[in-house]
Amino acid sequence: MGINKINLRALELDDLEFLFEIENNRKLWNVSYTILPFSRYYLEKYIKESNHDIFTEKQFRFVISMGNKNPVGLIDLFDFDPLNHRAGVGIAIDGVHRRKGYAFESIKLIEDISKKDLQIHQLYVNVGIENKISLDLFKKLGYVEIGIKKDWNYIDGQYRDEVFLQKILNNEF
Repeated sequence: MGINKINLRALELDDLEFLFEIENNRKLWNVSYTILPFSRYYLEKYIKESNHDIFTEKQFRFVISMGNKNPVGLIDLFDFDPLNHRAGVGIAIDGVHRRKGYAFESIKLIEDISKKDLQIHQLYVNVGIENKISLDLFKKLGYVEIGIKKDWNYIDGQYRDEVFLQKILNNEF
């Protein structure tokens, strides 16, 4: 699967070091709700034991890669709700690959997979109010601000608001 530059694929053992770096990047912890580092052992076990069934696990993590290798980021579908045809989206692009269009392309790809393969009617995202780059990205892609969760996240000693955005995918089953 891919538009122009990138593909989305399942995690492989070869991605262990990249996953380790992303998951243990403290700058991303406030968006992933991580509070402690992950070990390589735990992440290897996660890759090996994940059955990659979104209907069972209610989530699926894709590697954003150039070609079939060279990971540049991760994009997740989470809180998958097949009854109500919705899911959340989370994305992380490695620092050296940011601002090159990979997030935009990855979100378009995940929308296509969501509509065609999973019959998802709507996707939603939660973005910290101070994260203007992500807010602008999702708004550019047609996500609409539904509300603001006041004092939702406690970061660096203060409470911060989080914006809830949603996109109706207009799919027909």
